[in-house]
Amino acid sequence: MARIYASVACSLVLSSLAATAQEGGNSESMDRSLAAGMKAAFTCSATFNAGQSEDEISSNELDGIYTDAADVFDAVGDAKINEVERNVSVSWSTTLPPRYAVWRQGFGCTQLPVGAELGAAAYLPRFTDWPVVPETDASSAIGSDVRLTDKSSFYDGLDAPISFAFDSQTYGEGTRTSAVLVLAHGEVLAERYARGVDATTPQRTWSVAKSISATIIGAANYAGLFDHRGRTALAAWESAGDPRQQITTENLLHMASGLDSGARGNRTDRIYFGGGRVVDRAVTNSLEAAPGFRWKYANNDTLLAMRALRERLNDDALYHRLPYENLLWKIGAFRTTLETDWNGDFISSSQVWTTARDLARIGQLYLQDGVWGGERLLPEGWRSYVSTPAAVQPDRSDDLGYGAQFWLVNKSEGIPSDTFAALGNRGQYVVIVPSRDVVIVRRGYDVSGGARFDFISFTRDVLAALGAAEVAKQEGDRRATALENGELEPAD
Repeated sequence: MARIYASVACSLVLSSLAATAQEGGNSESMDRSLAAGMKAAFTCSATFNAGQSEDEISSNELDGIYTDAADVFDAVGDAKINEVERNVSVSWSTTLPPRYAVWRQGFGCTQLPVGAELGAAAYLPRFTDWPVVPETDASSAIGSDVRLTDKSSFYDGLDAPISFAFDSQTYGEGTRTSAVLVLAHGEVLAERYARGVDATTPQRTWSVAKSISATIIGAANYAGLFDHRGRTALAAWESAGDPRQQITTENLLHMASGLDSGARGNRTDRIYFGGGRVVDRAVTNSLEAAPGFRWKYANNDTLLAMRALRERLNDDALYHRLPYENLLWKIGAFRTTLETDWNGDFISSSQVWTTARDLARIGQLYLQDGVWGGERLLPEGWRSYVSTPAAVQPDRSDDLGYGAQFWLVNKSEGIPSDTFAALGNRGQYVVIVPSRDVVIVRRGYDVSGGARFDFISFTRDVLAALGAAEVAKQEGDRRATALENGELEPAD
């Protein structure tokens, strides 16, 4: 990527439109604004990041969403797609402009703040150059230094669990699988798509983005640009006596900041759909527990970790380039886009668009302990760091643990105890099994509030099928060698 970069600071005109905190719930107008923002943002990203048709957007992105948002969708206008200027608008108010989402190469779609006219898009950061992305992505090798093998012995065994993943019944009634990819020893052994998605179609990662954020922070750490164990040191918290100065970036990575994030820390609607800035919404919250002593799943913790990286770098051009130049492009993940708020902060707790293959590449990077093609990209032992149980753990009925922005699948029968995973809303799963050298990716458009895809049972079934196929292959190789050496008579 060329080092030429255009990053015009958002003007005071835009800054004056920053939303202030609201208490006591949403007004009817705010509900409409959020619904319009969601419709604009999802339509924009699916159109210009992923190339989905309007019918696909309707059935994938805008169907099965949060029920409270769906109830308001009919009260706002239809999404108007401007193919030339690459933006989407949705009307929602008789006194304020439409909600706008504006696409730029490398930044994806950014929502303008509520009340902003389209001209405010001139102040958004932009790249001035971008690499040419290969038209196809069909290689059998995802990892580096992969020895391609005869995959035929794996086909029959994997066909059953892969097919069942798409039947909307076996692993969850009504689930909607769009992609499955099984990677073993760096080689794609199974891959299937549906719902208009293929190997080159990015989807919103939802909270799988949190694990990508941890990987970016690892890359920055290896480059000597950031210390994840140090104090967060956000400028907004540096006033004398501010107790938030105690918070470390590691606290944030462990979901243990102690910050107030409301009753549900996974709902940051005013950032995700309301055009709010990270610095207005995530940075301003006060403590409600001592840092490092309480686990609470919170989107804001991820957003703040990435904000800490931006402030530490003190170079917006470097901040925006680093995920691509130091990580994604190194492993061939050319179809991944990190989206930002209109202030240029990555909303990488959710708003990352990427393909199943690019997610498999990230999983494979962890299997290779941060090395790709002989080049180290992550600190030695970073895999161990993100997959080591944090000091405070979630209390969950499914026994999932938590590391550093990755979930730990370390207590499930039939699954190796070193398994860890990136999990996201609507059925996004990247399961990494180091002891088996396996990555399993499942993408979906599951109905929010409906049945969840049973990724644990799916993982167990895939691993069992791989194990059986490997045993059969070894036996076949043994017999072939014995025949060649004259130790066996040919079968009739």
